[in-house]
Amino acid sequence: MQFTLFASIVVFVGSYFPLSLILLAQDYRYDLFLAPICWPFTDADCAIPLQNGLFPLVIFGVCLVCFLLSLGVLATVRPKMPADIKEAKYIPAELMSYTLPYVVSFMSLNYQDTGKFIGLLIFLGWMFLILYRSGQLVMNPLLIVFGWRLYEVRYSFPGAEGEHFGRVLSKVPLEPGKRYNQAVVQDVMVIKSGSNDGGD
Repeated sequence: MQFTLFASIVVFVGSYFPLSLILLAQDYRYDLFLAPICWPFTDADCAIPLQNGLFPLVIFGVCLVCFLLSLGVLATVRPKMPADIKEAKYIPAELMSYTLPYVVSFMSLNYQDTGKFIGLLIFLGWMFLILYRSGQLVMNPLLIVFGWRLYEVRYSFPGAEGEHFGRVLSKVPLEPGKRYNQAVVQDVMVIKSGSNDGGD
């Protein structure tokens, strides 16, 4: 399974949902925290509690929708091809290193700082191209929260000679010597709950 360009953009944007939440929190006017709730479309005197109007809320909403769509894409993956896992190494740090450096780097960013915001967009554009070309878009660090794990594995296919090395996103703890059904999404094997064939 290979993502289209549109699907790749959706998965990439969804992976930056935490950054959009950070920027939304930085843009919030905390002096209006205890102000009564009002509706800007019906009340002319209503003040939106955001420094830059609805723009940060729109960015947050787009990232949230893209992240939910990413989960939907993984939900549609149906692992059917068996693979025998010879060796599996759990690598949680790899997923975390995917986003933490740049999320922390832009903690001081806000939407009013135009130069930094444009710099962020350029940076994210380059990150997208790198991940899209390398086929690593599916390795979204937010998936850890939903029970996914990243492994480096040595595996073989039943009835075929030779061994292969690769990365696996798995919903189940992988055990060497067992057979699992898998599907490939952008050069990354995906194994889900209930995909264990029980073979050796």
